Amino acid sequence: MGRRLAALAAIPLLALAGAARADSPPPSDPIGDLVMSALTGALPGTPDFQMKASLYHAGARGVGVMDSLGCRVVAMRTVAIDASRIPKRTILFIKETVGLPMPDGTTYDGYWYATDTGGAIKGDRIDLFTGMSAASMKAMRSLNLSSLSVTKAGEFKGCPPK
Repeated sequence: MGRRLAALAAIPLLALAGAARADSPPPSDPIGDLVMSALTGALPGTPDFQMKASLYHAGARGVGVMDSLGCRVVAMRTVAIDASRIPKRTILFIKETVGLPMPDGTTYDGYWYATDTGGAIKGDRIDLFTGMSAASMKAMRSLNLSSLSVTKAGEFKGCPPK
């Protein structure tokens, strides 16, 4: 009963969180995480999936610059998914990618956008787009791609941000 009351008390805070821009990664929301854990019984930050990943870049065999939504692929944002497992237009958070070095010198925030599909992407498997050349994969090579923690973090409209 106490958990339900706490969840109900947090509803006004959730309304404010809903005012965030749909095309930007969701901000950190520890209160929302606690409310969701009270409602669902899951621990905050528990991943929805443990997935195996591979990397891809433009110029690789058959890879173009457009995704399956008709948007341009975006380095370190576009992820190819099995649409029967994860719906297109889902924002995903992959904690293992947080802090990776970006080409512009910043560090990565861990948010990816499910906009692409591929013939080899089936079940608990994803494909992370790293950039326009094989050299763009360098920062990602340190990851254990056999098991990534993938959490659904929201939905988006249009094309993913650059």
